[in-house]
Amino acid sequence: MRSGFVALAGRPNAGKSTLINSLVGEKVAIVSPKAQTTRSEIRGIYTDEDCQIVFTDTPGIHKAKDRLGTRMNKESADVIQGVDVIYLVVDGSVPFGSGDEYVLNMVKNAGVPVFLLLNKIDKMDQEKVMANLSSWQKRFDFAEFFPLSAKFDKSFHDLIKTTASYLPEGGLLYPADVVSDGAENFRIAEIIREKVLECTEQEVPHATAVKIESKKYSRKACDIEAVILVEKEGQKAIMIGKGGTMLKKIGILARKDLEKLLDTHVYLTLFVRVEKEWRSKDARISEYGYGGAFREE
Repeated sequence: MRSGFVALAGRPNAGKSTLINSLVGEKVAIVSPKAQTTRSEIRGIYTDEDCQIVFTDTPGIHKAKDRLGTRMNKESADVIQGVDVIYLVVDGSVPFGSGDEYVLNMVKNAGVPVFLLLNKIDKMDQEKVMANLSSWQKRFDFAEFFPLSAKFDKSFHDLIKTTASYLPEGGLLYPADVVSDGAENFRIAEIIREKVLECTEQEVPHATAVKIESKKYSRKACDIEAVILVEKEGQKAIMIGKGGTMLKKIGILARKDLEKLLDTHVYLTLFVRVEKEWRSKDARISEYGYGGAFREE
């Protein structure tokens, strides 16, 4: 048996979170078309009779505008240095840019095999796929390359089998039935934040954090109280909505996914609170579990 760690690196919106969910067959990372959805390392664990692969979804590497962005970039760089294989996940439907070059230079220096995963081929014809692969192969000697659609492909057998051949021999790193090592409260908070991203626009979703205030299980249900944090009073008003309509919508959407995650009925109560400039405060970033909060600085 072989086991080891694989980091997914790439620009924001390359499709890393969608891919990791597809690889492990369960939603372990939230997904949104908005940039910087992933704020901290998320692990998804794939296990079969021949291998166990621990996939790590990292924050999209971007030009940081605040302390949270700086910490997210640092966490991505740290994760890349401690794995057996790197997947460079690329959105093949958009032109190569300076952000791609920055990420490519980062993985070049990691000292481990790098796979090129040309994602979103569902948006390209075969000629463009081949041209993109050729262009990327001229930039770096990738160990392997795979054109794929993280959203629509149903099987990743070849990718899994090839990846396993690069991993060291060893036993299980996690129990065979575990698909994520994320703390339950963090996963709950992330699901709520995903619905905020889905329902709000402009600066509001990026200024949002979620904190679980309480969680109590009974025989037939789970009662959860969570606070959605924003940075300005105007953002709070948008989050609540006229007559509480926005907050109610977020709660309804979140509860459906939480019941799947927890496999029980969920009573969810949401509050909104202003925490000014929390994205520039290390203590708050860590408290909310973002930017490498659970890794050594």
